[in-house]
Amino acid sequence: MAQRLALRRLLALGRRPLPLGPRQLAPQGLSSRAFGGSAIRGSAFNVQDGGDFQERVVNSPKPVVVDFHAQWCGPCKILGPRLEKMVAKQEGKVVMAKVDIDDHTDLAIEYEVSAVPTVLAMKNGDVVDNLGFSSVWGF
Repeated sequence: MAQRLALRRLLALGRRPLPLGPRQLAPQGLSSRAFGGSAIRGSAFNVQDGGDFQERVVNSPKPVVVDFHAQWCGPCKILGPRLEKMVAKQEGKVVMAKVDIDDHTDLAIEYEVSAVPTVLAMKNGDVVDNLGFSSVWGF
């Protein structure tokens, strides 16, 4: 339920017109990432490092759902595939970045992730909504 609410909020942001900037003047669809084999593979990716996060999440022209997770986290293993399916149903309007907090502690600290799973909704490099264990339970 909470994941649907977060995704709905993010999609509502995508319906608002954005001011035209230099990034929007470039031809669309020239990225090599546009040639994924499946909807899930094309709309979700694992963050490799800080530079990859900057390029594919912060500088993304599309809204991004960022899933901070860990391999040892049971709830993360349940939530992750469900989020991927929901994002894939949006047919490219939203992309999903998966960040393993054990591999990328710097990103977890920067975005104040205090518990996993934590899901952030980002648009134009700004966090517009977040949902996680600490926000649900008030920790």
